[in-house]
Amino acid sequence: MRIRIGHSADPDDAFMAWGLVSGRLDPRGFEFEFVPEDIQVLNEWALDGKLEVTALSLATYPLVQDAYALLPHGASIGSGYGPIVVARRELSLDELREVEVVVPGRLTTAFLVLGMALGGPFAHRALPFDRILEEVKSGGADAGLLIHEGQLTYKDEGLVKVLDLGEWWLLETGLPLPLGVNVVRRDVPRLSELSAVLRESIEAGLANREEATTYALGFARDLAPDTADRFIAMYVNELTCDYGDEGRQAVEELLRRAEETGTYERPVRVEFVES
Repeated sequence: MRIRIGHSADPDDAFMAWGLVSGRLDPRGFEFEFVPEDIQVLNEWALDGKLEVTALSLATYPLVQDAYALLPHGASIGSGYGPIVVARRELSLDELREVEVVVPGRLTTAFLVLGMALGGPFAHRALPFDRILEEVKSGGADAGLLIHEGQLTYKDEGLVKVLDLGEWWLLETGLPLPLGVNVVRRDVPRLSELSAVLRESIEAGLANREEATTYALGFARDLAPDTADRFIAMYVNELTCDYGDEGRQAVEELLRRAEETGTYERPVRVEFVES
């Protein structure tokens, strides 16, 4: 059976795919096709149920919960770190509430959590994530919300960090910040077996770190190898192999708070595929 897997076109997601791409694992009768794409595009595709398996912003999951279930692995979770807001000069939270922030999409978890941190709606404009640094640097926007490797390279552009959403969330809740998740369409057969194969791919990458990182560098957009390796280490870790109790609690807490603010029209139902 053919399984199309959407993943962000960045090194951490590519690292998790290496085990299957390399042919090191038994695919157990599944035929995998990997579809790298911008996370906002993957979020929009999920609204139409386009792919059998896809990376997804956790903030989008409640919008597709009838069609997709959460996989118990593959999540990008920051423990005390996460998406950041940058600017050309220091800005207080009060100042940040008064300026336009360029964001990587309204469906991203980063956008949701920034609204929580600022206490409500804020002036914003959406841009592809890889254009945000330049937009702020050039003066096209006062501040920008960075996801992916921009979290590590903003200083090279002469920008300053004014807010780290992972730090903010940790102080608010004592929990890590779940950002991206992997989901599977509910109509796909053999869900538990498929889930096991995908977990094995993550574990294979961690067990063969050098080879998996070499493959992942093909998605690093000219990042220096050491920077790409740092980024992979941030978002492929023990919580990626399995959420554990803490990771699942973090998911529940984030979506509970979002639900309380009226973000979703329907009650949120968090359901994981059984391992």
